[in-house]
This record gives sequence, C-alpha cells and structure tokens, in this order.
Amino acid sequence: MDLWQAFIRWLHTIGLHVDPDTARSVGQAADSLGDAAGRLGHAAGQMDMGALLALAAALGWASGLRLYAVVFVVGMLGLAGVMPLPGSLHVLAHPLVLVVSGGLLFVEFFADKIPVVDSVWDLFQSVLRIPAGAALAAAVFGADNSTMALAAALMGGTLAATSQAAKTTTRALINTSPEPFSNVGASLAEDTVSLGAIWLALANPLVFAAALLVVVLAMWLVIWALWRFLKAALRRLRGGMGSLQKT
Repeated sequence: MDLWQAFIRWLHTIGLHVDPDTARSVGQAADSLGDAAGRLGHAAGQMDMGALLALAAALGWASGLRLYAVVFVVGMLGLAGVMPLPGSLHVLAHPLVLVVSGGLLFVEFFADKIPVVDSVWDLFQSVLRIPAGAALAAAVFGADNSTMALAAALMGGTLAATSQAAKTTTRALINTSPEPFSNVGASLAEDTVSLGAIWLALANPLVFAAALLVVVLAMWLVIWALWRFLKAALRRLRGGMGSLQKT
C-alpha cells in the first residue's frame, strides 16, 4: 500500500528503521484498506464547492478535538498520494510538518488519557486549536480564493471553538470521577470521531453536513447544561463559605 510505504520511508528519514518481516506483515494487513483509500482519494480529487466546504468544516471541527492527529493524518494521506490536498493544504505533507505533528500527536495521545493531565493539556492547547482550525479551513481554498478562504476561516474557527469548549467542559466533569477508564474511553471516542469526520466529509459531504449540524447543536446543549451546573455549584460553595464565616 502506498500509504504504508510512504510511512516507512518517513520513519527512515527520522532515524527509525522497521524490521522487514514486521513491515511486510503490517503492509499486508494495510493492503485490505487500499481500495477504500483509493476510492476516498478519487472522491477528494473531484471536489466541488460543497465538498470543499464540507472538508473545511470537518478540519475546523476536528481540530478542536485532535489538532495534531488531523494535521498528521491528512499530511500523510497527501504524501502518499491517497488524497489530493486542495488549496494550501499541501504544506501538511512537508516532512518537517509531519515530524512535528507526529511527535506532538504521540505526546497528546497519552496525555489526553490521564485524568487531570488531560484538562491541563486542554487548557494549554485551547489557545492553539481555535486559530489552527480556522487556518486549516481557510487553507482548503488557498490564497487564490480569498473570499471563500475568509468565510471558511470564520466557519472553521467557530466550529473548533465549539468542539474545544464541549471537550473541555465534559472532561472537567469526567475528572470528578476517581477512576481513569472514563477518561480513556472519552479520549478514544474523540480520536475516532475527529478522523471519522474528515472521512465522512470526503465520502459523503451531504451526510456529513447533516451529522455536523446535529452534533454541533448537541455540543451547545452540553456546554449550556454544564455551565448551569457549574454556576449552581459555585453558588452552593459561596453559600457554604458564608455560613462558615457567620459561625
């Protein structure tokens, strides 16, 4: 499979060498995904305006959950020739971008599954995910279409902010539980849906648009409910502290 071979070559460029037998066995397993990836790349190469908007929305929304996974996976697909990268997205396939995003993806994959550490990581990443989501969405159209690029940037930044806020608030609630399994489950779910959103946007833009509308509305409801819960908890805390001061 071209994608697997490109990945092996990339590992060699950074000094990591895979055993030939291991490479062969994994490559054979990866070949079963070759036809599906080829069909996906063919769909990406025939994008109309609606498909480009769907891809921009997917990149923006997914960046609020898994920025480094989005950058690395899309870059690898472009490097392997599986997915033609429209606009300015071809920069994601640059070796330096792949090395940096791959390293950060490795760190985030584990940091995001450790209670409390995930919330601290999200706090630091919040200043990056939203503008990065806007930039990736704008890059779908590139500098040749500045009007659509600006519109896509506004859309991508808004979607990234929505998914980032929903992720942060739900993780804060999950961290009230002492067991780590809910964190791992939530993190794996985010890994899946962030990359699945890009796949669905390429495979069926209309279905993706409908699904995105439902998901965004659900996220807004979650953020609103958790915000009300937080305000109520703060009021009870202030009331308890006032009672202690009086006594």
